[in-house]
Amino acid sequence: MIWSKSLVPTLREDPRQAENVSHKILLRAGFVRPLASGLYNYLPFGLKVCQKVTQIIREEMNRIGGQEMHLSALSPRSMWERSGRWNAFGDDMFRLKDRKQQDLALCPTHEEVMALIASKELRSYKELPQIWYQFQTKFRDEPRPRGGVLRTRQFTMKDSYSFDLDYEGLDASFKLHSEAYSRMFSRMGHDFFIVQASGGLMGAGESHEFMVEASSGEDISLVCPECDYRANAEVAEGRPVSSPALDSKKEKIHTPGLKTVEEVSGFLGVKPSQLVKSILFVKDGKPLLVLVRGDYDFSEEKLKRAFGTGLEPAENEDAEKHMGASLGFLGPQGVDIDIYADISLETADIFAAGANEDDYHILGISLSDDANIKEYMDLRTVRAGDGCPNCKGSLQEKRTIELGHIFKLGTKYSEAMGANVLDAEGKEHPIVMGSYGIGVERSMAALIDRYYKNDVMAWPVAVAPYEVQIVSLGENEVSGRFYKELASDGLDVALDDRDMAPGAKFADADLIGIPYRIVVGPRGLKQGKVDIRKLATDETINVAVDDVVTKVSQMISAEKD
Repeated sequence: MIWSKSLVPTLREDPRQAENVSHKILLRAGFVRPLASGLYNYLPFGLKVCQKVTQIIREEMNRIGGQEMHLSALSPRSMWERSGRWNAFGDDMFRLKDRKQQDLALCPTHEEVMALIASKELRSYKELPQIWYQFQTKFRDEPRPRGGVLRTRQFTMKDSYSFDLDYEGLDASFKLHSEAYSRMFSRMGHDFFIVQASGGLMGAGESHEFMVEASSGEDISLVCPECDYRANAEVAEGRPVSSPALDSKKEKIHTPGLKTVEEVSGFLGVKPSQLVKSILFVKDGKPLLVLVRGDYDFSEEKLKRAFGTGLEPAENEDAEKHMGASLGFLGPQGVDIDIYADISLETADIFAAGANEDDYHILGISLSDDANIKEYMDLRTVRAGDGCPNCKGSLQEKRTIELGHIFKLGTKYSEAMGANVLDAEGKEHPIVMGSYGIGVERSMAALIDRYYKNDVMAWPVAVAPYEVQIVSLGENEVSGRFYKELASDGLDVALDDRDMAPGAKFADADLIGIPYRIVVGPRGLKQGKVDIRKLATDETINVAVDDVVTKVSQMISAEKD
């Protein structure tokens, strides 16, 4: 790449719209440019990084027997209705009509399409197992795109799918992908860890996420420093922090207009942990009351697991009809509906709660005597300080970025799409599937978060836009010779031949982060030497002109090995 002939639109100042470190650097370094909310154009340097990430993924997928495909990004409504996800995706799915007024969707994912192909092409157990994958643009109508390229409405995903005769085969495919993902992310330069996760809309089977700790992370992971327990906050388990029992006689107290935990606990002079939070839901037209301790929040994922789909928060009219009071003043005492309580409420018995009367709360209710609790369940979002479920340690929170996600789908999509095969006895079985995704742009953002320090970005060699950069300080003849020789050696090399002040060139080089830099200036050449700088370690060595190409090639080769 010859800089004077290339598009590298760097910025001197931090853009006002930059939301985090990676967003700032991608904009300033000229890797991306925004088009609209959640939409980005990838300029040459940004595309180069994504292509190198993609190639690493492709090599590791091929290594486990993956077969690359390229599927349509546009899909008919009928396919989604067969799986039940036309409605389940809700507003996250981009929908449109063709000229014949038939409904179509821009695919947010491709489980249905892959299962449909399998239904038409696979007939016998002898054709299994199979692993199919693709790199494809996905579309999701995010309500609040944020984090630069971390959460967008259009993004590139590597999604792969395994097809097996039975669950034993799925276990093997799942392990293959987990090992392949570990190799991919290690090669890219990520310091990652694996957490238990939610299957979400994909399915309810076993699910793992590959996470990196990052200041700009949008996920929270709970980890135990004493053992290997790791889980996404959506599904993390843990022993609740103990709370002192409320020492109070039963007393109804006027709490006009006070509804939140903070307002009520402050007014009553109790700790949030001594208050019962009572939330009314409606499922299939029937009310149910769910309780959690006031210092915790409900986990939406755990509620879905416990009660299934179709669970909706009650409206005020539902509360008045079934509980006799407005939302915010509900309690578990004296009501004739099913009540489920989070296990955090088992640590004590006497609490404060809503009085089931507008503008009133009750001190001193006994959950064992005054509330007919049907079952205690794990329904809350675990937080830092909760006890590890596997050992005596305490959980810690880490802000994380999800690099990849692997799911055991089972037969959900094969049954919906009629993807069946015959076993050795001629009996028909639905194919057992797995799904495995990686967001390509997310890796780019996460690497910036890790490797941008002290105003310098230092890309790992494996994914850098270029491996070595020559900065010519008015010595274009020698620089041009280095450029040709390094390129002939098979290195990915960039030459900054611009007629600019050295300070401006170095500022751009620090920002863009090409891992090795050769500085060719008149002062060094008078001594027959040039400087080679390794950005990752801020180490500079002075090398004889005749040894430059060999030395740089050796340094880069050593990193690749």
